[in-house]
This record gives sequence, structure tokens and C-alpha cells, in this order.
Amino acid sequence: MPIDSHEVGVIRKIIIISLIALSVAFILLWPTSTKDVTISGSSTVMPLAEAAAEVFNLEQHQYVVTVTAGGTGAGILGIAERKYDIAMASRALTEDETQRFGSNFREFKVGLDGISLAVSEKIYQAGVKSLSREQIRKIYSGVVTNWKQVGGPDEDIYVIAREEGSGTRDDFNEAILGNRTAETSGVDTVANSGAEVKTAISGSDEAIGYLGFNYLGGGVRAIAFDGIPPSYENIKLDIYELKRQLYFYTFGDPTPGAKAFIDFVQGPEGQKIATEEGFIPI
Repeated sequence: MPIDSHEVGVIRKIIIISLIALSVAFILLWPTSTKDVTISGSSTVMPLAEAAAEVFNLEQHQYVVTVTAGGTGAGILGIAERKYDIAMASRALTEDETQRFGSNFREFKVGLDGISLAVSEKIYQAGVKSLSREQIRKIYSGVVTNWKQVGGPDEDIYVIAREEGSGTRDDFNEAILGNRTAETSGVDTVANSGAEVKTAISGSDEAIGYLGFNYLGGGVRAIAFDGIPPSYENIKLDIYELKRQLYFYTFGDPTPGAKAFIDFVQGPEGQKIATEEGFIPI
């Protein structure tokens, strides 16, 4: 039976209305845009944040997390000035920071780490496998300048430290020299990240440096501190003295996107990633 023009018009209207309804439903159910979550700070924490962000960004479509390094101090300053949503930190907030910016910071623990003393392979094989706090203090203060003075070969010591603003540097100076801002006149080279410290040690026959536990291996040899080596078990069980917490900070309550990412990192999947990246889970 032929369809008259009126019926054709009705059918056309039904089709158009149905398509509009489907389009509206699609728009409502599928996000048309994502919100950025910006993170900056500690280069020690960065491998964990980057690896977690890669998985987080794939598993959901509401937020996109971007991670940049800059040092703990720069990250703290960045969130206080509202440049970033989250600061990565390899140390706790200092009294100076809370006095300067106020007490509006929020702290989130994301992993455990140990500041590890490491030397070149040649120095390790020559017998320098453990140093005391006093020996390390003298090396970084410039009092001890030859490996022979601490049981090693007759070679000058090439001393590597981290840059100002580094949480690793602050904690090392506090633990070894008794002051975060202590003078380290024995230092030959300042590195801007744990990766740079590792490269400098592995490229030398006479170096010593300090770096996060996750950077060990691949051309650097960890040595014991006061007889205790930096191992997973020693850090986890609080036996290794240079153990430390790793943090995310926000300034004020985290944004919804920042909270979602922090919850992910602190959760089972995020802590599994932390372990895979060489950190000790919380």
C-alpha cells in the first residue's frame, strides 16, 4: 500500500526527533572535555607520579594528569602560588614554609624511600662498602679528600651532591651534617636529580653521591650507612636510619581531580606501581 506524503512527513519527524534524542544522550553520557591536574616537585617522587599518571589517564576520561620535575621546594612554592594542583615532596614541610605560606597545606603519604649512599664500582670493589656518619660528614665537609683515608684506594674523592631546593639534599644535610643549610665545601659537582647523580657516579671511577633507593643499580653500588645497607626490608622495618616518607601536598583541600589521583596512588593499584618503580609501599 503506497505511503502518502503526510505519512512520509510524520516518519521523517519521528526519525529526526529520535536522532536528536540519541545525540543529547550521547553528549550527556560522554564527557566532551577533560580537566587538567598539574603536578610538580621532587624528582625522587617523579617516577612514581609519572607511572601512576600513565595508568590513571588510561583508566578514566574525566581528568588528565601531567607531571613535571623541579625539586621539592619549587613544588611547595608552586602549589602555594596556585600554579599546580599537587606538589611532590621527598621531605616533610619545613617550619620556614609554613611560616611563609601558612598552615593551609594538606599532606598525603604515597611511599617510603631511603636516601642511599652510593659509590663507583671501582671504589666498592676496592673495599669501601660501608661508611660511618662521621666519615661521610668529613667527606662532604672537605676534611677527607682521598679514599685512602677511609680504607679505599689512593684516589681523590669525587663528591656529588644535590641542588638547593632538593628535598633529598635537605634530608641528607640534616641527617649527616645536622643542618639542612649546612655548608658542604667538599662537594665537586651538584646534580639536579637522582638520575643525574646516578649518571655522574656510574661515569666515574672515584665518586660518591646520595640518591633515592629507587635509583640504585645500573652502574652504582650502594654502601652501608653505619653498617646497615639500604635494602627493602631495612627501610620497611625502620632499621635503615636514612629512611624517609614521600609525599603529595596540596594547598587547601585537593580539587576533585587531585583527590581522585591521590586516592588512586594511595590505593592498591597505585601502591603496586610504587613497588614496581622501586619504592617501598606505605
